Amino acid sequence: MLCVLLLISGCGAAYIAPSVEPASRNESAPVDIVVVSMTPQAIAAANASPYSPRRVPGAFGQTASVPNRADQLDLPQTPGRPVDRPTALELRVPPAVTPASYRIGISDVLLLATRAPATEAEALTGILAAQNQRQGYTVQDDGTIAIPNAGRVQVAGRTVEDAEAMVFQALVAAELDPTFSLEIAEFNSKRVSIGGAVSQPALVPITLQPLRLGEALQLAGGIVAVDQDYASIRLFRNGTLYQIPLNDFYTQSRLQRIVLTEGDAVFVDTQYELDRAQQYFTDQLALVEAENSARANVLNQLQTEFTIRREQLQEQRDNFAALTELDALERDYVYRSGELVRQSRIALPYGRVANLADAIYAEGGFDNARGNPSQIYLLRGFGTSAGVRAYHLDARNPGNLILATHMQLRPNDFIFIEEQPITKWNRVVSQFVPSLFNQAASLSTGL
Repeated sequence: MLCVLLLISGCGAAYIAPSVEPASRNESAPVDIVVVSMTPQAIAAANASPYSPRRVPGAFGQTASVPNRADQLDLPQTPGRPVDRPTALELRVPPAVTPASYRIGISDVLLLATRAPATEAEALTGILAAQNQRQGYTVQDDGTIAIPNAGRVQVAGRTVEDAEAMVFQALVAAELDPTFSLEIAEFNSKRVSIGGAVSQPALVPITLQPLRLGEALQLAGGIVAVDQDYASIRLFRNGTLYQIPLNDFYTQSRLQRIVLTEGDAVFVDTQYELDRAQQYFTDQLALVEAENSARANVLNQLQTEFTIRREQLQEQRDNFAALTELDALERDYVYRSGELVRQSRIALPYGRVANLADAIYAEGGFDNARGNPSQIYLLRGFGTSAGVRAYHLDARNPGNLILATHMQLRPNDFIFIEEQPITKWNRVVSQFVPSLFNQAASLSTGL
């Protein structure tokens, strides 16, 4: 039998199994291979080699944002200031306003808290649910809020107490539990305009508590006037312009406690010119009248720009995906060979560093029946003349596979898994037997 094997080997029919051999065993090898056991220290040294993963195009990290158009909805600019100064500023105080209960308006947000439904156990034992359900409702243009299962309830123009009565009636009519509480979460319907020489011009909302002049100015960041002698606070109400010199405002507390009402416009002017202050208030009125159409136009423009930007980003992403599918982009690869379910070339991921475990278990992992777990190698070259370093992983103890999750991959790495000894023998036999019969048939034919 040995003679036959030698005969077949001489004829070139013997099976040659690939294996990783260090240079000390194969001096005639064209590449100097150094085998290194895969230990934590060896992994740390291998991972220290510089490598920056390729990045996906910027389109994948961008959102379809559009330029800010908020300035188109801001208050008008502070009116111009005259250069001439008066000899004195006249105090003209607006008539007193009697504070009244707040009346709910359109765009206010109401918070309705109802009792949570009792569970079956609570119903049997008579224990009431301890938690409430809280839901916010925005008052619509028709002055109503839509309560699930109870319908629309008219609340605009009513006080909180009156609105509670309306909600109570709606819940009772719908045969729902009328235990609830109602409060205003956001005050959006009644506002006062504050502009001029203040830190932050703003629209200040009127809430349940009366809004006083001093408080409104503080909410706008306070007055910023270097020269108080010729600075004044102008208040425009119902077509009439009132004036409060700044010195009087600071020295008379009653002026700071003037109650403001819905639609008031306050302008802090550092110089004396009623015409320019009047222009500010005219601008405010024009802004209120054109607010709905202006906002609609800006929102439509924003939506158009957003759609265009989103389509541009999607086109860039689709182009990148198509080029990737066609293999038309420069990529970093590692190669899998030996006893794996599928030998292949796999691309290194974008934006992160892959590890040896990722490569071993990609596309089905290695073949447990044919692969030798004690002979797993990661082959890494260091140039055409610097040789190859073979990092050897012995995974007969599955615990050693944890090392594979720490071993980082680099471009052009080779992952190689040797075959089992029995697999090698089976392949020798599978090639030997047909060759033996062929040789026997040839000899018989010759005879």
